[in-house]
Amino acid sequence: MFSIGTTRRARRGMLREWRLHALSIFSLAVAFVCLGSALLVVTNLRAVEERWARAGRASVYLKDSASQDDVEAFKAALIRVPGVTAAHYVSAGQARADFSARELGQNSPLAALPVEAFPASIEVEVRPDMSDADLADMVAKLKKLPAVDDVETYQAWTERLSRLVRGGVAASGVLAFVVFAAVLAVVGSTIRLALQRRKTEVEVMKLVGATDAFVKGPFVVEGTVQGAAGAIGAIALLAILFALVRGRLDAELAALIGIEPSFLPWHTAFGMVVLGGLLGALAALVSLRKLVIV
Repeated sequence: MFSIGTTRRARRGMLREWRLHALSIFSLAVAFVCLGSALLVVTNLRAVEERWARAGRASVYLKDSASQDDVEAFKAALIRVPGVTAAHYVSAGQARADFSARELGQNSPLAALPVEAFPASIEVEVRPDMSDADLADMVAKLKKLPAVDDVETYQAWTERLSRLVRGGVAASGVLAFVVFAAVLAVVGSTIRLALQRRKTEVEVMKLVGATDAFVKGPFVVEGTVQGAAGAIGAIALLAILFALVRGRLDAELAALIGIEPSFLPWHTAFGMVVLGGLLGALAALVSLRKLVIV
């Protein structure tokens, strides 16, 4: 760890050249915002994927010719199927009312759609641990019944989300390499410029016998602070933007995807700060490797 003297010298240097360091931190914050945005999207996509993967539901849409007796007999048969925990009948009128009230609002033009536009259905709840093979087998058997028009599960939706999550992870990896390069370039250039401005001071220290470690120490601290501060600034900016967007779209998004949008987990945010500090220290060491000579 850095000594108190090294930290004090680094603080004096950063205060003396605060404009230079402020510009560097701003540039790093922009780079980290890109990475944090990608991680934020991946975090929420993964939450949606997990939510729908555990939905444990299937919607059995009935034909118009299905009578009430058929519906009751169908419900009783479904309850006896292994893995099915409940079966609820939703009439066309109830489906229209729920759709208008919860998703569209009473003032929406789509709220005037006739009842016939909404098919009656039976909402089937299954155990969350029911295997995909068993669910697919049950769906295939249900589709063969005369009163059934179609059966919808969330498997196709979950598979699409899984592909989106994998794509988001890959994009985050690419952005991470871009951020790494940006941190190394920005911090390295800032430290070299700071070293040139303190050239006389460094030469005097070397003449009186200061070691390379003693000379490099404050610059490494400055690089670490720049990287960590850039990441903290990016997280703060993302938090503000997230709060603004969530305040406007929270209800709509929650109704659409079934979960409330969430910010970056604390361990992810902490990891970004640590990563920024480590990259800043590495960039400082690399930039000083040929500039401080014994």
